Amino acid sequence: MTIERHTREGWWLEEAGAVEPFAPLSGRQSADITIVGGGYLGLWTAWQIKQLEPQAEVALVEADVCGRGPSGRNGGFVSTLWDELPNLRESFGDQRALETARISERGVNGIADFCREQSVDAWFRFAPTIYVAANRAQVGGFDQTIKTCAELGAADEIQAIDAAAVRARCNSPLFLGGALVRLSATVQPARLALGLRDRVQRAGVKIFENSPVLKIGDNGVTTRDGHIKTGHIVLAVNSRTTAFPGMRCAMAVASSHMVITEPVSDVLEDIGWTGGEPIADGRTLLHYFRTTPDGRIAFGWAGGRMGYGARPLRCLEKDAEVAHRTAESLVRFFPALRGRRIVHAWGGPIDVSPTHLPIFGSRGRVHHGFGFTGNGVGPAYLGGEILARLALDRRDELTRLPLVDPPRKLMPPEPFRWAGGSVIRGALLRRDAAEDAGERPDILASMVAGLPRRLGWHLPR
Repeated sequence: MTIERHTREGWWLEEAGAVEPFAPLSGRQSADITIVGGGYLGLWTAWQIKQLEPQAEVALVEADVCGRGPSGRNGGFVSTLWDELPNLRESFGDQRALETARISERGVNGIADFCREQSVDAWFRFAPTIYVAANRAQVGGFDQTIKTCAELGAADEIQAIDAAAVRARCNSPLFLGGALVRLSATVQPARLALGLRDRVQRAGVKIFENSPVLKIGDNGVTTRDGHIKTGHIVLAVNSRTTAFPGMRCAMAVASSHMVITEPVSDVLEDIGWTGGEPIADGRTLLHYFRTTPDGRIAFGWAGGRMGYGARPLRCLEKDAEVAHRTAESLVRFFPALRGRRIVHAWGGPIDVSPTHLPIFGSRGRVHHGFGFTGNGVGPAYLGGEILARLALDRRDELTRLPLVDPPRKLMPPEPFRWAGGSVIRGALLRRDAAEDAGERPDILASMVAGLPRRLGWHLPR
């Protein structure tokens, strides 16, 4: 299919409109707390600090313009951690797993409250998430999560649904059943990020943009043209985390890419997809898709390339081959879209946690958060609450969550991380292609695709 526009920033940011950048950092400044990174996590941290201590002097330093990185380009799924309950249980035990999943609901409800109370038109819409089995190999792939919820007394959170129930909500010929997650929502991610940027600045946070950080240390934060002397530092830089001291092997970087259609309300009516449900399939390198208020379908695929350390590789944001394959998959899921316009494609980096869970913590006066693994919109809100409390030296139920300073699990150093990750992703692609064709994956692909699990790294399946 022909893609009319393929850019680095993508449709969401273009739709949200241009903003005037704040001035770069220059000269010598001071702040009680300085936040490095102006995506969701950094912005929510700044917002929460001001809610807890309005008099705190807070500075935020961003290499580009706040919200114009992955926070403004993702799928806009606002999720909890209920779908991670088996992983949480394995890592932390029954009680802590249940506590963490329940507290993660603060992300969905908190964003809803923020948009309403602050009059931010981010297209927020409550709708249950549907995880679908899109081939025979994916059938039953959600059973363990459903079983774990039931065993821990949370059976209402994720429930099995058969093919007829899935197709009643969204009728694709590929759907063979799946699971329904009770609490979730969608947003226009760029509108949320830019609206949050505006409200944070209004709350009194000093925002410095186009100011890449060169160094953080005991004496503060240094950029090319300025320096901030500060008490505490919050590191909230997503895929750039590995560029900072002590974080070189903390995570891996991969990429995900999206396409979006022209308005196709007639197709949505025909297939019954009118409830706004966000949907994802059962692949490890999953497909994920949702609708917009004006009747478009935004469709993503996590099958992009591996990053190399913290380098800003062009292919992580703009990859013609991956975008074309994403558009082909869109039409395979929804054949009625053949001949309809694909108006935009884009991509972005993902910070891949070795545990498939976000990680927060402190090293002295430097506090960090990373590892959202493509599921950051809702958990970043919770992360902002956690990091705000760490930076203010407040301890409560949020800072005692097992996501805070968990046992360290490291990725290999480069170039082994890039080379090994690329081989594993290649095997996952071969396995997925075979399963889509109704064939058994070759033995080598199956062995390599299962290697992360054998090494103790968690992937969705």
